[in-house]
Amino acid sequence: MTVPGDGAERSSTIVSAGEALVDLVPVEQRPAGTSGATGGALTPLAPRLGGGPYNVAVGLGRLEVPTAMLTRLSTDAFGDALLERLADSHVHTDLVQRGEEPTTLAVVTLDEAGHARYSFHVEGTADRLVADPGEPPMAALAVGTLSLLLEPGASMYTGLARRAAAAGTFVSLDPNIRPALVGDAAAVRDRLDAIAAVAGLVKLSDEDAAWWGREPEDLLAAGAGAVVVTRGAEGLRAFTTTGVVEVPADTSRPVVDTIGAGDSVHAALLAHLHDHDRLGRAAVTAMTGDDWRAALEFAARVAGWTCSRAGAEPPTRAELAHPAEQ
Repeated sequence: MTVPGDGAERSSTIVSAGEALVDLVPVEQRPAGTSGATGGALTPLAPRLGGGPYNVAVGLGRLEVPTAMLTRLSTDAFGDALLERLADSHVHTDLVQRGEEPTTLAVVTLDEAGHARYSFHVEGTADRLVADPGEPPMAALAVGTLSLLLEPGASMYTGLARRAAAAGTFVSLDPNIRPALVGDAAAVRDRLDAIAAVAGLVKLSDEDAAWWGREPEDLLAAGAGAVVVTRGAEGLRAFTTTGVVEVPADTSRPVVDTIGAGDSVHAALLAHLHDHDRLGRAAVTAMTGDDWRAALEFAARVAGWTCSRAGAEPPTRAELAHPAEQ
């Protein structure tokens, strides 16, 4: 396919680059007003496969967009399961590296509204030791989350994103900041600034923007093609060079939890851009308000589906097309 905005022939694949991990999620939610443990008994936890970039890859694959995952997986049972789910979701795995280091674990707690909070076990884990893949052919590169916080992988992913952008590849950034894992905050902000300045799309939450200290207008002025802000139940807002577009959250399905909601928005936005031949900075900056409204409504719908199921389980294209049959 031709990547809009640069005229070069490239692979149509979107590469999602970053961590793949296991979320340990409560089996059942405690009643409102109670803590996670009652009478000394701990809430049972079940393993669910996740990680921001991993969820984006799975989301794109299920939306039938050509997708590859760049990461390093453990050779343990969790790593095997992560690899198998990628294949089952139609994600190419030729860029996946393997190592004997353990899999990163994230312990999840849910409040009474189903909102997730995380604590991480990341020391010496496989995904942060990913090696530079060189220059893989791709139409777009999506980066973010823990992979931009933890060295040595963080520097590799930052360098890859900047090289990709310099070569005319569309770059998308989702900071998805986990403050508990931030060591040198100034270094992390500098890393995010460097990627955002060359990114065609920056997707972030209200919380990300507050921690980063960057308003959407600041990111646009620094060079980002467009900025999409997720605002939970208040919906989505796109900041572009021509104005601001806002859509409400999709409330057509009941919320089970919000795990992977932001990742589903990121995947859906990339899928929409892919479907409409807009995976390029020039194409994104040329989008009209109606174009952005359609993209945001699609992203809100996909996120609504994900929130209606336990864990990060984004919908397939068939589910979106035939919701009454699901």
